Amino acid sequence: MSNEYFDVLIIGAGLSGIGAGCHMKKECPGKSFAILEGRAAIGGTWDLFRYPGIRSDSDMYTLGYEFKPWVNKKGIADGDDIRGYIQDAAAENGVTDHIRFSHKVKGADFSTADSMWTVTVEVDGVEKVYRSQFLLSCTGYYDYNEAFTPEFEGKDDFKGSILHPQFWPENLDYEGKKVVVIGSGATAVTLVPAMTDKAESVTMLQRSPSYVLAVPQDDPVIMFMRKIMPEKWVYKITRGRNVTITLAIYNFCKKFPNLARKLLQKQVAAQLPKDFDMKHFTPKYAPWDERLCAVPNGDMFKAIKQGKANVVTDHIDRFVEDGIQLKSGEKLDADIIVSATGLKIQMLGHMKLTQDGAEIPMPEKMSYRGVMFEDVPNFGMIFGYTNASWTLKADLLSKWFCGLINHMDYTGVREAKPVNHGGAMETRPFVDMQSGYISRVSHLLPRQGMEKPWKLYQNYFADMAALKTAKYDIDTIEYSNAVVTSEPRTA
Repeated sequence: MSNEYFDVLIIGAGLSGIGAGCHMKKECPGKSFAILEGRAAIGGTWDLFRYPGIRSDSDMYTLGYEFKPWVNKKGIADGDDIRGYIQDAAAENGVTDHIRFSHKVKGADFSTADSMWTVTVEVDGVEKVYRSQFLLSCTGYYDYNEAFTPEFEGKDDFKGSILHPQFWPENLDYEGKKVVVIGSGATAVTLVPAMTDKAESVTMLQRSPSYVLAVPQDDPVIMFMRKIMPEKWVYKITRGRNVTITLAIYNFCKKFPNLARKLLQKQVAAQLPKDFDMKHFTPKYAPWDERLCAVPNGDMFKAIKQGKANVVTDHIDRFVEDGIQLKSGEKLDADIIVSATGLKIQMLGHMKLTQDGAEIPMPEKMSYRGVMFEDVPNFGMIFGYTNASWTLKADLLSKWFCGLINHMDYTGVREAKPVNHGGAMETRPFVDMQSGYISRVSHLLPRQGMEKPWKLYQNYFADMAALKTAKYDIDTIEYSNAVVTSEPRTA
């Protein structure tokens, strides 16, 4: 059992964790840090998921880091390219050597007596202990070990293969097979056109439709700019443009849901056969109550138009020997059933947080500026946007957390925790979306308040202004062991 010390421990070497490490290198060069990664590779989501067609559902000019331009031709990138991008960012910024692979964090306890986190880790069955002043969770929001799959009646009767995209078998042979993909989210929308390359037929079976939006894979404007401008300029201009467009679409959908619904339906109908039943792309909820699904170059619509893919909206009665019996009486023949039914949500990567041995009740805690939590000292969690590219907010939060560390050094304090001096405040879910995978566990997630700085904003420009001008010396952060030497710094 070791007892190594680092100023900062980052949990997770995915998109957020590597980004946080890069910001530590730049913003806090004098601080020691390590990244504890439970798996044996960099990349997180983009290393775990290996199903056919795996790709981002956000453009890489905004999903990419602010400090590393995306130079690939594809705006909507494949999983392999994203994984390579993250690996390159780690190597270029000297972060790779800070990663401790196969380190599964089990728990972390904060000692009030010495303002220190003690982190318990399992490495190849052996327990190790690390200590740090700060702890930053970059574990994402879903369980890597389990996925969400409903209990389908008759599952054992089916003679073919049943699998989940999160655990895709290597070298799965689906050539000439009848494939049914259960689900209507981003994963299903990706899998269906991707599997038409070899499968005899691919059917997307959905209980209810989702909103989908065709987006271009390549952008001629970007191609032109690259001929006359440095890559950094192209990236910065495109990033700002795409953030503006995404935010405008989101706000339009929220303000004018009926009109937005009609426009979304119109762009889908224009790409499908004239006699196609639009009920399959007519959701019951308003646009952006759940995340929009991106369809690069309209590939799913093309597959349907060419007769290579089909969409069925119905409820499952039971699995049968050679497929799925639907409640309408129809039967779908299948050799392979893919259950793209969603993720199992969890936060902190199964890490149990305690303070002086007592469990910290995270579902009762309000988020502070989207990164810290009420009454929890020296702890942060990087959680990106749900209505835009994840990394936009991850970058902002990592830089703010680094600024807090520097402020504490400058003023001579060991401990910082957000406090709510205003008393009881109305709260709402930390992730305010109606998606099934979120609603199933909303009672287990932290909360957000209704007032600044406890309220979360799904607005990059508002967050950028707020976080970059936020003062660290305000009364909503309580410091211990302060020795103020001069005027406190601001973010």
